[in-house]
Amino acid sequence: MDDRIRSRLDLAQGLPEIFEAVKEAVRVSTGRSRAGLMLGLADLGGDAFHMVGGLYPSATNIIVMNRAPMAKMAKDPERYRAYCFHILLHEYLHSLGMMDEGEVRGMTRMISERTLGEGHMATLMAVDLSRFLPFVSYGEPKEADEELDIELVPGFDRSNCGYFA
Repeated sequence: MDDRIRSRLDLAQGLPEIFEAVKEAVRVSTGRSRAGLMLGLADLGGDAFHMVGGLYPSATNIIVMNRAPMAKMAKDPERYRAYCFHILLHEYLHSLGMMDEGEVRGMTRMISERTLGEGHMATLMAVDLSRFLPFVSYGEPKEADEELDIELVPGFDRSNCGYFA
């Protein structure tokens, strides 16, 4: 467990800070990183049985998170941070070129265990997300949907900015 990363996540005040914890966890665990990503929030839909938590459209610079499951988690800040960490970690790994869902799920679990510990809620979500949101599923990599109404999160990938305008 990496107390610095766990503390960074536990103290995070928003999505940009949660993402900084994600990037640090990946860098420490794999030595890999990527700059220049954006985060969009959208209603990704779903049906009565499945709701996608997030997606990374292949060969883009955007991660899109589904607003609906985030809203379900927002009442509990600890759960919200753990959920957002989990989804952002999963999609960030896709943005690093890992497209196989099984491989990404395994890496998400390994990185969560290594950096946050086995008992952390984000790690438990990596083991079995359905325990927390019974009908959330992972999206398949796909091309960007031009009709998707995406709200960009300002200041998302802030560690890549060397100055403020």
